[in-house]
Amino acid sequence: MAKIEMKQPVVEEIKGYVATATSAVLVDYRGLTVTQDTELRKKLREAGVVYKVYKNTMLNFAFKGTQFEALSKHLEGPTAVAFGLEDATAPAKIINDQLKAMPKLEFKAGVVEGNYYDEKGIQVIATIPSREVLISRLLGSMQSPITNFARVIKQIAEKNEVA
Repeated sequence: MAKIEMKQPVVEEIKGYVATATSAVLVDYRGLTVTQDTELRKKLREAGVVYKVYKNTMLNFAFKGTQFEALSKHLEGPTAVAFGLEDATAPAKIINDQLKAMPKLEFKAGVVEGNYYDEKGIQVIATIPSREVLISRLLGSMQSPITNFARVIKQIAEKNEVA
């Protein structure tokens, strides 16, 4: 079997993830122990994130012509990729949480919902609260003035009843 025929299924697998992913984060995993890597993979899997190590050339072929093409310039050295299939910020958040316990793990770059971010940018993305938290904060801030107004009206009504 020719080398190309052996590599084609791997490139197709990556293309499948690229087609369905809302985000991709590249990391340098050099220096991680097997235990640390296993723990990281477990946390990512629980969040619906696909975390794989592929050859850089195969990632480069799969990224061509997609929203993740900007990541090609970071494909040097050992590279692992985390594809966010459900929550776009989940890969960055989980990896960022693990950076404290695994200081050798490093962000390279990422693409979240079509926008490219370098190492610093992806760290900022990792600190953004989830969509559900942001929606609940928005609803809380919208509800607060109405609740306060209702309290004031109720107090005025109670004061008039007493008098």
